[in-house]
Order: sequence, then structure tokens, then C-alpha cells
Amino acid sequence: MNEKEQAIIEMIRQNPFLTQKEMAETLNISRPALANLISGLMKQGKIAGRAYVLHEEREIHCIGGANVDRKFHLQQNVQLGTSNPANAIESVGGVSRNIAENLGRLGHKVRLFTTAGKDADWHTIETASQSFMNLQSIEQLPTHTTGSYSAILDPSGELVLAIANMDVYEELTPAYLQTYEMLLSGSTLIVIDLNCPKETVQFIQRFAFDNQIPLAIVPVSSPKMNRMPDELHGVTWVLCNLDEAEMYLKKTIKTNEEYHEAILELLAKGAKYAVITTGSNGVYFGSAEDGVRHMPAVKASSLEDVTGAGDAFVGATLHSWLEGLSLPQSIQAGLMNASKTLASPYTVRTELSATRLIKEMEEL
Repeated sequence: MNEKEQAIIEMIRQNPFLTQKEMAETLNISRPALANLISGLMKQGKIAGRAYVLHEEREIHCIGGANVDRKFHLQQNVQLGTSNPANAIESVGGVSRNIAENLGRLGHKVRLFTTAGKDADWHTIETASQSFMNLQSIEQLPTHTTGSYSAILDPSGELVLAIANMDVYEELTPAYLQTYEMLLSGSTLIVIDLNCPKETVQFIQRFAFDNQIPLAIVPVSSPKMNRMPDELHGVTWVLCNLDEAEMYLKKTIKTNEEYHEAILELLAKGAKYAVITTGSNGVYFGSAEDGVRHMPAVKASSLEDVTGAGDAFVGATLHSWLEGLSLPQSIQAGLMNASKTLASPYTVRTELSATRLIKEMEEL
């Protein structure tokens, strides 16, 4: 490639939605000259269509929540109706954002799609996230506030109460995502959480199926399980916890046999891989090829708090699967990352890398 072509590639890498007018002005060339250069790059297979997708720059696309998390660690057991002494920590979170950061730290190119306010909380998220994911497709809405999540944790680190301010995600609509259809069509993997409205989840389910893109659906809480598609055809991964599985399947799950039946029901609905996490009791998972299995949790060296452990599990499981590991190996990697995150004061542990995860797995 010549100097001008290299400059075009770099501009598209930074922003696939630049207009030809903007690129021509930046390069100080005419629009017809730019059009000829772009046509040549398309013929070379360097870029594909409009928006201009770089073939060598395929990304994982995470769609859903990006919040400011505020954690209050109680100094003693909770007493209702009065003030409770606590230590406070503020960090960034949100299911899709957390998964995106885990995947980014594991070496993947990741883009986050979310809606947010134009406020200090979004600036906090942007500052903490931009090193691990592309944030150029965020929709900022001046009439809304950025999502926030406040958790009260008892002295042992267990969750006592959580409060979620998530109204901004009702604007995470199919219309917003349709403006990025060309970009989404080049996804290595799409991850969507249930902060998104049901119609958005269904839109992405159809889009992924039509474009043969792997899709992972990650619930965020039992009350939002009504946003799950009724059928899971075209869904590669469904990863939920016990409460979410019971809500979705409308049944109580207690015995080993009932867990096996629940996994088989999720597979029968169309999912390729189904996972139910049970905290310290490990994970039940299955596929048509592997059958249904249980894997015990990896014991954490200590318990700082449980926030982010589920997202760490999802991130490392999907990373390992994309790297070509088997289903059991991928689940084992997810459990290891969750265990290490439980022992970390951070929602996404800062020491995470692909090399470190491999080393931790070898030490099992």
C-alpha cells in the first residue's frame, strides 16, 4: 500500500463511519481521488463495504450495560431502619462492559455498544474502559443519566441489597443498532445482555442467525428474564445463574437430575451451548455433542466480594472457546477467572491477561 492508502486504513481503524468528505479533507485530496483509493482498497480486500470494515480488524461486539458501580462494605451485620457504618468503593461496571473488559484484557479487539448520559459518570466509565475496548459507537443522550449500580455487602462480602438505575438502556433500541449493521456484520462474536429491551435482543438474535455470527446471551437478573427470547434458535451460548434459569424455565431446580433436565431444556429451545452457574457449587453445562456435565467451582484464596465474578466467568469461557478449546476446557477457564476475581477488590481483576490465565490453568 502507498502512503495515502495507509493513511485511509488508519483513519478507518479509528472510525469506520467517517464520510468520504471528512477523509478527503483530512488527506487534502479531492473526493474523486479518495473514491478511487477506496475502490482500490476494496478490490485488494483490505476493507469491505460501508461502513468500511477492515477485514483484519474483526471485533467482538458487546451490547448492553455500562454502569458506575458503588460498593458499600458494611463493617458489621446489617441493621435495618438505621445507619450502618460502611467503607465505600466506586468503580465501573455493567455486565456487557465488564465482559468487554475481561475480553480486552485477554487480548481481543472489542467494541462496546451502549447508551449513556452526557455526565460525570460516563466520563468515569470512558476513562476506565477506553484502553480495553472501542467506545466510538456509544450513544450519549443528554436527557438521560448514565446507568449506576449500588451494592451493599456484608462483612463476609456477600450481597445484602443492590439498587440499579438502568432506565437509559430502554434507549438501546433496534433503530440504534441498525445504524451499525455493516459493522456488526463483521463480528467475530456478539455478546448481548438483558439490560437491552426484548425487541433489541430479538433483533440481534435474528441478525446473528442471518449473518451466521456466534451469539452469546447473558442475563443480568431474574426480573429481566422476561427479555429472553422464547426460543433460542441461532443462539450459540446462553449463560445464566440458577435463579435466572428457574425464572426462564418456570420450574424449581434443586437436584442433580433437575439441573440436567434444565440444561437439556435450554438446548431443546435451540441453544448450542447451555450453562447454569451455581456459585460455590460449580457449573452445569452441556451441548448436543458433549452431553450434560457438572464441574465444581475453583476455590478462591479469599473472598473480597462477589461483584464481577459472573462476568469474569463469561469472559474467560468465551475467550477460551474462541481460542479453540473444548467446551469443558472453556468452562474450566471461566471458573478459574471467576475464582481469581472473587479474591480481587476489583470488578475486573487488573492482572488478567491471556498468558496469566494459561499459567493459572496449568497450576490447577
